[in-house]
Amino acid sequence: MNYLLQKRKHFTSFQIIIFGFLSVIILGCLLLMLPCATKEGKGASMADALFTAVSATCVTGLVVRNTVTYWSIFGQAVILLLIQVGGMGVVTMAVSVAMVSGRKIGLMQRSTMKEAISAPNVGGIIRMTGFIIKTSFLFELFGAIAMLPIFCHDFGYGTGAWYAVFHSVSAFCNAGFDLLGHNVPYASLTAYQTNPVVNITIMILIIVGGAGFFTWEDIRRHGFHFKKYRMQSKIIMLMILVLLLVPALFFYFFEFSQPKWDSLTESGKIWSALFQAVTPRTAGFNTVDLTEFREAGKAVILVLMLIGGAPGSTAGGMKVTTVAVLFLISFAAFKRREAAHCFGRRISADTVKYAAAIMMLYLVLFLCGSVFISYIENLPMLDCFFETASAIGTVGLSLGLTPELSQLSRLILIILMFFGRVGGLTLIFAAISPKGGGASKLPQEKITVG
Repeated sequence: MNYLLQKRKHFTSFQIIIFGFLSVIILGCLLLMLPCATKEGKGASMADALFTAVSATCVTGLVVRNTVTYWSIFGQAVILLLIQVGGMGVVTMAVSVAMVSGRKIGLMQRSTMKEAISAPNVGGIIRMTGFIIKTSFLFELFGAIAMLPIFCHDFGYGTGAWYAVFHSVSAFCNAGFDLLGHNVPYASLTAYQTNPVVNITIMILIIVGGAGFFTWEDIRRHGFHFKKYRMQSKIIMLMILVLLLVPALFFYFFEFSQPKWDSLTESGKIWSALFQAVTPRTAGFNTVDLTEFREAGKAVILVLMLIGGAPGSTAGGMKVTTVAVLFLISFAAFKRREAAHCFGRRISADTVKYAAAIMMLYLVLFLCGSVFISYIENLPMLDCFFETASAIGTVGLSLGLTPELSQLSRLILIILMFFGRVGGLTLIFAAISPKGGGASKLPQEKITVG
């Protein structure tokens, strides 16, 4: 990674970010192929190791092997390390190592770091990196300590401590990997459906991890003075609130009111509704069997998975700001305004342009991936929509299809997971070199839309 940063004159920041993620994935794949990485002592196949390494580094959570029964402690530790590096960002971790070792951070590294965490400018980027690392480990420590008594009671002190750390990091990084499939494969957190400590801790970690690093900084600097926050932080917090309350109410009144869920207590329905509203953006844990959801419920989860979290966070997806900007520009068009406004500020034309491009990229890849998998596997389109949305949104929720898919379909999911974590614009900017357009412009002509 340091080599790539030193070669900044040959690579753009976007290319360095991509190469960094690819390097970590390849290293993780090789480690997971070692005999000591699996409990049988034979090592994973290249296909299984690659899929798991991509899923962990891209903090997705889709798996082809039951994590707790297939991987050894070494393999689980490799997965956890990949989750941590992928969640924090490869460049962030590389710069952090350079800071700890006392190396000078040059302008090229700062510029790459700026792109990696979606910072508005280069100024203060090193201070921001230190803040990100400290805050992240603080929240992960909080999560581990909170869940420690529960897991130690259920699995013993050694295993319980490891489970507390693993699930805290996995939740904060919005990864969705779990170690609770001992008796029921891929059970996720269904055994803790009504446990308030596990539910609250995991939800807090998911929300904080997906809120974005610069939202944390606004909260740290301004406390509860909401008016002093940046417009981006205000939009993120508002969108998070809306995208939590509306789906939670939908699940409680329209999904869990069905007779099939009568086995749940009233408190169980409330916890389940809240948890299923939080986890699709983009954590991948579940406390109920998602295959039992009606199609409308699955569709709501699918939309939440595509939306994702905030930019510059551990979450993936199109991002809540992208959806907010497109909603605002649509509202402005209905009102016949020239620009979109929010919280007394005008949204730039470039922001609207990038938001439209991101949504188009995600929808095209999501739809194409679903169609190809449905054709290859001869599966219903809604089920394929769910798996591909989970992959490109780096969520990890599944209807149980992923372990049964062919290698070609898994390859499609791998591509979608990588795209969803690195980001569409990053990949495009890395592939296409900017060209000076000069001052001249082509003649303008209007076309009718709508």
